[in-house]
Amino acid sequence: MSRAKAEETRDGVALTNLDQPLFDGAGATKRDLVDYLDAVRDRILPELRDRPLSVIRVRPGQEPFMQKNVPKYTPDFVRTTTVWAEASRREVSYALCNDRRTLLWFANQRAVEYHPTLIRAGEDHPTHLVLDLDPPAGDAFPHVVRAARLVRQALADAGLEGAVKTSGAKGLHVFVPLDAGVGIEDAAAATRAIAARAARLDPEVATTAYIKDDRGGKVFVDSTRSGGATVVAAYSPRVRPGAPVSFPVTWEELDHVVPADFTVRTAVGLLADGDPWHDRMPEPQLLPADLVEEGHTIPIARVQAMHEGKRRARARRQ
Repeated sequence: MSRAKAEETRDGVALTNLDQPLFDGAGATKRDLVDYLDAVRDRILPELRDRPLSVIRVRPGQEPFMQKNVPKYTPDFVRTTTVWAEASRREVSYALCNDRRTLLWFANQRAVEYHPTLIRAGEDHPTHLVLDLDPPAGDAFPHVVRAARLVRQALADAGLEGAVKTSGAKGLHVFVPLDAGVGIEDAAAATRAIAARAARLDPEVATTAYIKDDRGGKVFVDSTRSGGATVVAAYSPRVRPGAPVSFPVTWEELDHVVPADFTVRTAVGLLADGDPWHDRMPEPQLLPADLVEEGHTIPIARVQAMHEGKRRARARRQ
């Protein structure tokens, strides 16, 4: 914990340096972050509970950084779970942000962004299928909205239903809750199939091209949020100008909002007493066999891009 003198204590957590700016361009202080997360705790904690958590922290005068492994000074009340990281060939001790005290501790550590896994600790199936809609640089939000409606149509054509939220950056996330019987590989395959079907509905708007140079100014329908992947939680702030938050919206509202409407300063007032992310989330769904079958024929985007990158490098050398 910081050696600075505590200015306030909540739920046994000493809070320090509350009036410092949160980060350059935030237009908010550390107190604003703490107050916001405390105000939405009953909404964000269900999104984080029992899920290995990565956070993005911003220390004064430093660049933002992602923290996965909990630091040695983590207090005993923070529950953790150990996950084997294949990429780094080591075990990582992730926090489980299951209660107000832990959330306040993270806020005091200047953890701005909260990225839980799609699989709960101790389980072997994803709770959601996620499509991440990523606009090209400088693109207007209405373009992303058009791509989101293509995803919604592709889901409807497959007999599925999803909920939508702003990413807190420039894009949108579509979440489809899954029945516990859906395995990791089938969920990943179905995500690829939905992305491909959405892009086929209007190839002028959406693309599944993983390599940025191949997207041609279109919205990228990212199908790689699967398996052990993380995605920013609903209600999580983002390290972006104005300190926006990832905020639930209805499909009808998409034409009338922009991500910057929802910030650590404005979101609580817009929520009133509700929890729109929970209230609008459909019931868990099984995946149609034909969707899963189609997805298994589609290469994993990241792997395909890696091979394509190597092929292009060889071509340049020749």
